Amino acid sequence: MIDKERGVISLSELGKRLGVSIPTTNSMAKRLHDEGWVFYEKYKPVRLTSQGKKEAALIIRKHRIVEMFLVEKMKFGWEKVHDIAEEMEHVDSEALFERMNEILGNPAFDPHGSPIPDKNGNIASCHYLRLSEMQEGDKVSLKALSDDNREFLNYLNSKKLALGVQITVDYIEPFDGSMTVTYKDESAVSLSREVCERLFVEPLNVKA
Repeated sequence: MIDKERGVISLSELGKRLGVSIPTTNSMAKRLHDEGWVFYEKYKPVRLTSQGKKEAALIIRKHRIVEMFLVEKMKFGWEKVHDIAEEMEHVDSEALFERMNEILGNPAFDPHGSPIPDKNGNIASCHYLRLSEMQEGDKVSLKALSDDNREFLNYLNSKKLALGVQITVDYIEPFDGSMTVTYKDESAVSLSREVCERLFVEPLNVKA
């Protein structure tokens, strides 16, 4: 069981995601409880404390700053930066990450459109819609992705889809919700409903 909004996860799901045994997961949860990052009770889901939520957000901040630096300054493809950022986010040097952020000009979003938490761990809300919610004739701008899975990003690369691209919905297949869209120099591009669910957009001229 996972409740992202409240920062709650079952020990079994946590262990599965981390690839460790239940006893190891229990031991980790107890340690985090002692540090004040989570509420832990035996046989109950783990829940983040206020301090835990802040610390988690600050780790996310490091991760997303690194991803942006790799893309903007080192010219890595957006599909290649996640694993590198995961390694670097554990570097214990706040000055390093803040210098990277300063060089970037204090960006609000990472290369995949996700908001970068501020120094206090606050994360801005983004009120985008999914492409799958759009209607025929709608024009939208691609603003963010639901995940940064490498296979998905490589797929978007093959379709020449990137953040900021303006998309027109030409046709929606009634049977499965797949879409035929036009953008840039690409026309009659078919996107499955699964792909459309993963693309967050900002409407430009949604019909009334």
